[in-house]
Amino acid sequence: MMRPTITVNGKETPLAPAAPHTTALDFLRERGLTGTKEGCAEGECGACSVLVARPGVERPTDWVAVNACLVPAAALDGQEVITSEGLATVGAAGTAPALHPVQEEMAVRGGSQCGYCTPGFVCSMAAEYYRPDRCEHSAAEGDTAHSASEADAEHGPNGFDLHALSGNLCRCTGYRPIRDAAYAVGAPTDADPLAQRRDQAPPVAVATAYTQDDKAFVRKNTLAETLRLLRERPDAVVVAGSTDWGVEVNIRSRRADCVIAVDRLPELRELRIGSDRIEIGAALSLTEIERRLDGRVPLLAELFPQFASRLIRNGATLGGNLGTGSPIGDSPPVLLALEASLLLADADGEREVPLADYFTGYRQSVRRPGELIRAVRIPLPQAPVTGFHKIAKRRFDDISSVAAAFALDIEDGVVRTARIGLGGVAATPIRALATEAVLEGRPWSPETVEAAARVLRGEGTPMDDHRASSLYRSAMLGQSLKKLYAQHTGDAQTTEAVSS
Repeated sequence: MMRPTITVNGKETPLAPAAPHTTALDFLRERGLTGTKEGCAEGECGACSVLVARPGVERPTDWVAVNACLVPAAALDGQEVITSEGLATVGAAGTAPALHPVQEEMAVRGGSQCGYCTPGFVCSMAAEYYRPDRCEHSAAEGDTAHSASEADAEHGPNGFDLHALSGNLCRCTGYRPIRDAAYAVGAPTDADPLAQRRDQAPPVAVATAYTQDDKAFVRKNTLAETLRLLRERPDAVVVAGSTDWGVEVNIRSRRADCVIAVDRLPELRELRIGSDRIEIGAALSLTEIERRLDGRVPLLAELFPQFASRLIRNGATLGGNLGTGSPIGDSPPVLLALEASLLLADADGEREVPLADYFTGYRQSVRRPGELIRAVRIPLPQAPVTGFHKIAKRRFDDISSVAAAFALDIEDGVVRTARIGLGGVAATPIRALATEAVLEGRPWSPETVEAAARVLRGEGTPMDDHRASSLYRSAMLGQSLKKLYAQHTGDAQTTEAVSS
């Protein structure tokens, strides 16, 4: 194994003397790249965002924006990183660098006041700017920000998806000029070096063994090697996108003797679609899953936009979300409704466990020491009537107070099967088995929905905390089923009459 290095703005940069727990944010700032800022240290503000070259969906390479405050610098060994300083084009000798098109639009449209958040916005905007399927030609002449051709309030006439900025916060500029800048950018030119870079293969994941002061960060080449190491070091912390562990490091000052990275293992990055099931690798990011499935699983497609922010989804994985065992994770209710199972692997082999049997207590599961989640299996065919309802204080980028996922098979007006997954109402994510029993075999009608909603309000053991009261959580469960009925039938008035 060679000495760990990161290619930053085209320059190979040694990782040493950074400690294994050092975040990419601190690594970059210590090397004078102070455009990358720390605002929240937990992945909510986006002031730290940078671009990383990752395997692409439509082209060999995608420029992906991530939270540098969460990613360990050692996890970027052998990778390519672009900061806000690296977006500008270096001019001829004696001339100033030329602004990147995203930077130019932010400047001319007043998208920056104090400037603290601006570099993070610029990097997130640049990732969307280089998204291959965003647009095929330059934006129309003139001020496109208020063009009548806007498809909706969250997409510009140039194809810019404002959700690309959902993880970036600005406290003084105001979002309208930032949106104007986003909607004004055109398409990358053929001479753009970062656009050209997309047509080349991404960096190959390298094995990493970085140790300092008895602390180690390790990445193996294969799953088999990783599982053998995990058997030797059952105390090790396993990370993929590090969107959870990064918060522990920053906010709670946790330090692990050994961190094992699994995010680039090929065996955990496969997505297979068969005739009877879909198998999703545990280390694929949520963004990769979303774009590769392209709506094939409607319930997952409904989940993704509500799961944190694009910056987080660019790193977060299903394996990580399930591995933490959190009772308020967004993916477990959906996967429970889809009757998913998990493939758990260790050095001796692999076993399949239904997700409904996986959780055993608060942040506890049947996963044994030395085991990893290799993949998530979703059986086919899927139920045709689905819905995911997340109740939170903010519309996006927030932790849920209650989450409910529904998957119903309705034939000739009768509920044949019902699967309901719940989060935030017990020590673990749960199936609403009593409610499912009330629905199955009965007409899909306001009367059935009202009866089932009463039962659903009693599922779980919701508690009072700073996010919501137990009474509120229970009430929202019942309303969630009524909302599903109204969405499916378009009969909101009937549902309201029943509830009153």
